Order: sequence, then structure tokens, then C-alpha cells
Amino acid sequence: MAQHFMNNIRISTIIITVIISGVCSLAAQTTDADIKLTGTVIGTEKSVDYATNKPTTTVNTRECAFDGDLTTYFAAYERSYAWVGLDLGEPHVITRIGWAPPNRSRADERILLGVMEGANSPDFMDALPLHIITEPGTAKKMSYVDVTCSKGFRYVRYVGPSDMRCNIGELEFYGHAGEGDETNLYRLTNLPTVSIHTEDNVEPYDKVHDITALITIISDKGKDLQAELGTVRLRGNKSVTFPKKPYRIKFNKKNRVLDSPAKAKKWTLVNNYGDKTLMRNLLAFELSRCFEMPYTPYSQSVDVLLNGEYKGNYQLCDLIDVRKNRVALVDTLTAGSTDSVSTAFLIEADARANTEACWFTSIKGTPITVHYPDDDKITPQQKTYIEDGFNAMEMDWTKSLDLNTFIRHFLVGELSGNTDTYWSTYMYKHRENDTTFVGPVWDFDIAFENDGRTYPINSKIDWLYRSGGSTTGYMRTFVDNIIVRSDEAKTKILEIWGKARENGINEQHLLDYINKQEAYLDASQKLNFMRWPVMNEIVHENPKVWGSYAEEVQNVRRFLSERLLWIDDKLGYVCEPKGITESTLDFTQPYHVYNLSGQPCSGNLEHLPRGIYIVRQGRNSRKVQVK
Repeated sequence: MAQHFMNNIRISTIIITVIISGVCSLAAQTTDADIKLTGTVIGTEKSVDYATNKPTTTVNTRECAFDGDLTTYFAAYERSYAWVGLDLGEPHVITRIGWAPPNRSRADERILLGVMEGANSPDFMDALPLHIITEPGTAKKMSYVDVTCSKGFRYVRYVGPSDMRCNIGELEFYGHAGEGDETNLYRLTNLPTVSIHTEDNVEPYDKVHDITALITIISDKGKDLQAELGTVRLRGNKSVTFPKKPYRIKFNKKNRVLDSPAKAKKWTLVNNYGDKTLMRNLLAFELSRCFEMPYTPYSQSVDVLLNGEYKGNYQLCDLIDVRKNRVALVDTLTAGSTDSVSTAFLIEADARANTEACWFTSIKGTPITVHYPDDDKITPQQKTYIEDGFNAMEMDWTKSLDLNTFIRHFLVGELSGNTDTYWSTYMYKHRENDTTFVGPVWDFDIAFENDGRTYPINSKIDWLYRSGGSTTGYMRTFVDNIIVRSDEAKTKILEIWGKARENGINEQHLLDYINKQEAYLDASQKLNFMRWPVMNEIVHENPKVWGSYAEEVQNVRRFLSERLLWIDDKLGYVCEPKGITESTLDFTQPYHVYNLSGQPCSGNLEHLPRGIYIVRQGRNSRKVQVK
């Protein structure tokens, strides 16, 4: 089977198919050469007889989608991943598609997020998207859209949205014969589109079994296509229990994806189900870069399709492992060394370590997962070496802990309000160096004021990790020994915080970053919350319902602005941002006050909380600091 679809697609170096949708016209015009196409009807065989709710091959069949009768419709017995289409006999470039909803109740809902695909393999393993339906239709009325995909396909189909039994009243495909090319491919939004097709249409079902897949990515405004064989399976701990599933993809060959620095086989698709901004991880990684952490995971927002079904907005991220441009460990000995026991390592203080293949509990009671050396390569002697090293560090951190990375990691966790900073903490060591480094930062879906257990964070008088934050084993006391009891650490924290505040860790930079991400994600978030309508629900650890995407993002802006000042006060640091003056105004003349995101504030500076504002008086605008 794998060889079959390998022969039916052009596969260059490994990677994923990313696709971005352009604006489509609903008043499409065909050329003389672009005719309504005919062929053999193909698709899900069993339909449903709604009178009995049983499978049938005589009622509501797939042929109804092409019979020209707007009063009939196809309804599959399968609720999800059902489809219907045409074998055109030879490749055609599709230039126009028409469809009508089923002639039954909730007709408009039944087609929303339905996806049109084209393929040249009959199993649709090499399928690429042609269009996603984002507007409700009207029963017994056709809607049309121009298709901008330049590639030719022999097989075309409609994949119904999840749990809708592929209900479709009528389908029409227009185009002309030809192989076409890959100069202009379709993306669902302005983001890259990741499309995954599994062998025999198997949906990933656990974190153990790898499902053979072809993974494609369409990017660069539809001009770049990457396709590669690999596997897909579920991933995550709590996140794997959500309706919107997270995935791990593994290519058969190492490759870079998009603009990632690392070349690797394994990558993650983070689902962000409880993060309604869809950007908390991205923002935390920006904090990591601003604090100059040695390694910040690569992450790119994408739209994801699985077997033709739209799954939502995800983040395509590094998998945390050991390699160049990820955790770049040095695991070699100098020439002539006879040491066969010491090793470089990547470990994690991990509350769920007992579910992993290689783990131990420290003398102080901290569960530790060993990620490197790999499970199948680590020797008993090496594991003992890692245990002894961690136990020694936990007993006396001053001898082997790298304070620079520890404090930077600590500040990212506290500034972001990450409840789980010490529930899951990565650490690593090079082979011929006894120093243990802390990082990278990871997993911020409940950070930035998104956890009801610690909300509101800025009302607390102590660090978050000491005020309700989740910690595992001995980690709270371990951190206390550094942050609370060490004068050296206190001096270092103020030094690192002060340098960061003079550079990227300032309100203007962080709000500008949030504003940019909000605009970039706008089209994708609309599709995502059409697929997962949770905006007005409490999901995961949400502290409250904010009611809209804009308000969810505003909650993060508000939190960060307040958090910067909270940490300034906690550390006794006085921030004097460059180019900002104290408020000296002609109070006899009218003026207007705005926050840094441009939203109007109270007209009286004297009643505003401490912070930085934009003041407009007459034709003049300037930033002022209220102390």
C-alpha cells in the first residue's frame, strides 16, 4: 500500500503539506474549456436510512450527490470521515466547485467546514485541499466558488464535517484536462496548512501505535509543497483527553519543516484546546527568547486536516529531544578517556514520570523522567550516574546547578503566570561538565491568567510557585532554597530582570507581539471556534468565560501589563523605559489617555494605576509614565 501511493505523488524531501486559503468568489465564471466534469461516482458505500437509522445501499446513496436533483441528498451511515466524489478517468485542473446542502433540517449546519479535495491515488493518500466551506448554504440552492489550485487531479471528493454523515444535496466540479503544476496550491487560511492522510483512513487512537501516513504542508502563499511518508499518533497527558486531540508526527527521514532551525524526524502538533487565544505557547517562547534562554522551541501556527476532515488551529512545534538546534548536548569524551559511565542527559522533573519507560524517584521524592539517553540505549550504570547526579544537586544546588538558566526559566514561569512551571521542568547536562542546566520552557496553555485554581494571580503577595502553583515531589522546597534563601540568587534575579526590562521584557514590545499574533491568527481562530464552539464554555482550567476572541486576548494583555509591575515591585526594581517621560501636562486643557494597545482610558491621569500610557493633547502625542 505504501509503495502504491509513493508512486502516485511527487515526493521530494520529507515534510508536511501546508495550505493557505485565498479569498474565493461565489460568482465564479468558467472559460470555454472549463466544463462541468463527469465520471464514476465513488465514496463511502453505506448510506443511512433515516426512517430506520440503519445502513442501506438503496436510500440516500452517494449517487444522489450527482443526480442533478436538489431534493435528494447523500447521507453516509458513518458519522465522520465519510466522503463522496468522482473518478474523472484522468487528471483535471479544477477551476470551479458547486454544492448544495441536503434538503432536510439543519441543512446549513451540515455542510459548514466540509472540505473538497483532489488526489491522483484512488485511496486519497496524496490528496490536497481545494476548498473548505465556511458559509452556510440554503437547501435546494447551489453555491459556487472559484478554485485557485493549479495542480491536476484524477479523483475529486467532498469530505463531510465531523459527526454530520457527509450530508450533501448536490456536487458539481468544473475544470479542464491536464496535469497542472504546483505553483499555486490552496491553504485554508493565511497560515500554513498541514494535511495528514493515514493508510486505510485509520484515525490515530492512542500514544503507542504509529499509524502510517503521508504528511503534506502547503506554505509560502501556496507556492511551496512539502510531502513525506511517516507516521502519526496521539501525544500529551491531560491534553490527549480533550475532544480536540494533539498529535505527534514522525517522518521516515530527518528534515526541516517550514523555517525551523532543527532537522528531525519527530514533531508535535499542539492542540491548545483550553487556550482560547491560541497563542499562549507562542508568547511564552517569545519571553524565553527575550530572557536569552540557550534554546527556545520552534513553533508555528498552522491549520490541520486529518483524512480530509478539518481539525482546527494547531501549533507545529519541536519535539523536545537531543539534537543540533534543539537540546544540543555534547556527549563525547576527550581523546584517551577511559570513562564509560558518565553521560550527557536530558531529564524532566515530571509529576507523571511513573507512566514513562525510563524514570526514577529522587531521594527527596521528586519523580524524574529520563529522556536521554534513549530508553533502548541507556545502560544501568548510566541511569545510576544520572540518579546520583540529580540527588547530589537536589541536596546542594550550589555545586552543580547553572544559576543563570535556572533564574531565566524561573522568570519566564513567573512572568507568564505558568501554574505548571515546577510540575514539569526540563534539565540537561553535557557529558564532561558537572553543571546541570534548566530548560527549555514548555507547555503554557494554562499560563497568562488561564487557570481558575490561581486566578487572579496578580492579587497574590508571593511568587506563584509558592501561592497555589503546581509542583511535583521536592520541587517547591528545592526552588525555595534558591529563590528565597540564597542571597546570591536574589542578586542574580535582580540583575537578569533589570537587563531584560531594558530590552524585550517591556510592555510595548510584548503588547506589540500580542497584537501581531492576534491579527495573524484572526482567520484561523474563526475557523477553529466554528469547529470547536467553546468560546462561551469553561474548558480545561479556564477561570472564567470572556465571551469573544478579542476579550480572551485582552485578558492576556491586561495580565502581562499588571504582571510586569507586580514583579518590579516584588524585586524592588524601578523601571525607567527609554523615551518615556513622567506626566507633565497642561491640566487646564483637555487631553485623552490611551493604553499601549490603543484603547481609551480614564481622562484623568491622577486616577490611573501605575503604568505607561499614551497621552494625546491637541495634535501632540507622547508616552508618559504614571508612578
